[in-house]
Amino acid sequence: MTELTLQKNVFRDLEPLGRLLQDDRDLALVNPNAQAPFDPVEWHEKWLNEPDDASFYLLDAEGREVGFFALRVGVGPEVRHLTYVFVAEEARGGAGEVLAGFVEQAARDLDALTITLKVELDNEPALSAYRSAGYEELSQRGGMATMRLDLG
Repeated sequence: MTELTLQKNVFRDLEPLGRLLQDDRDLALVNPNAQAPFDPVEWHEKWLNEPDDASFYLLDAEGREVGFFALRVGVGPEVRHLTYVFVAEEARGGAGEVLAGFVEQAARDLDALTITLKVELDNEPALSAYRSAGYEELSQRGGMATMRLDLG
């Protein structure tokens, strides 16, 4: 696996995310409710429109965007909900552990005490990565697991 670094998306630039999600199947996995092809205006207006939403890019050793995730305010500002997670195929293979660490640090930097997320039950690599990172499964419904990590 290549070395990855994290970059906060300070200016809410979604062009790199559009490049990452050029394949409509990837877009459907990241956000099944978004229109295809990727539309940055829709994402600004509908999916990442709250002032406290924070999004991040994973960069490879050459500084190219190879992943993305967002932390939305959950039930209160002390809870962040992880959403829109994507890692490009060339950066996969061990990236789950690195990504989980970046998510935890980003949430701490946003003064969160808890991270929540939903993951498809048939996405075994993601489930395994979250479980290994200490996420607790709270429930299963509609083919999804709801998970939580207390940052204590």
